[in-house]
Amino acid sequence: MTILEFILNNNDYLEDLITRSTYHSNAIEGSTLTYAETYAILYNDNSFKIEGKEPREIYEAINHKKALELVFKNLQNDDGFDERFIKKLNETIIRDIKDTEGYRTVQVFIRGSEHIPPAPEKIPNLMTYFVYNYNHDEEDIFTKIARYHIEFEKIHPFEDGNGRTGRLLLNYELLKNNIPPVVISKEERVKYFEFLRNNDSTDLAEWLKELSTEEKERIEKFGYTE
Repeated sequence: MTILEFILNNNDYLEDLITRSTYHSNAIEGSTLTYAETYAILYNDNSFKIEGKEPREIYEAINHKKALELVFKNLQNDDGFDERFIKKLNETIIRDIKDTEGYRTVQVFIRGSEHIPPAPEKIPNLMTYFVYNYNHDEEDIFTKIARYHIEFEKIHPFEDGNGRTGRLLLNYELLKNNIPPVVISKEERVKYFEFLRNNDSTDLAEWLKELSTEEKERIEKFGYTE
């Protein structure tokens, strides 16, 4: 049984992975939802009352769950890694939040970073090359995902949701290769951003490998065996 098959057939771990991924990925971007609030939103747990939260944060949680499910569906159908898939992921992430579609048409800036993403008119060509090179790169998986994750975030192809989209793409590639996914916690936010800011794909690759190993140990507690 592949890891993806286990995820989709073990409801306890599926809920665990979706809730943790959603909570932490959104918290990294500034969401104030607690873990319990995130679970309640995702799985309609009416025993937990959610008050004083912005509608955006509710949509961010719902959308991230749907986007992760889209990753699973793409892998099940073997639909491949292309620009259509990347755009669809982002559209799912920002649904009911941003009224935009496709690549950005405005200049954007990254808070806390000296890097200025490329002008919008350069995005289509950059993403064409990005996907082509990604699909023809046969280096070590962790080296690959670290390098291309940094490149994706530097391109910043969308007006919103670039970080969440990029982190979902990490797990797309890991699951495609039957490697446990990674959950980057909000507590590691500063460390994670330092890797991106410094273009440090070598140390990012090693860290992602450690996170994947930790996730493997977690999956095994839910009953997964190779």
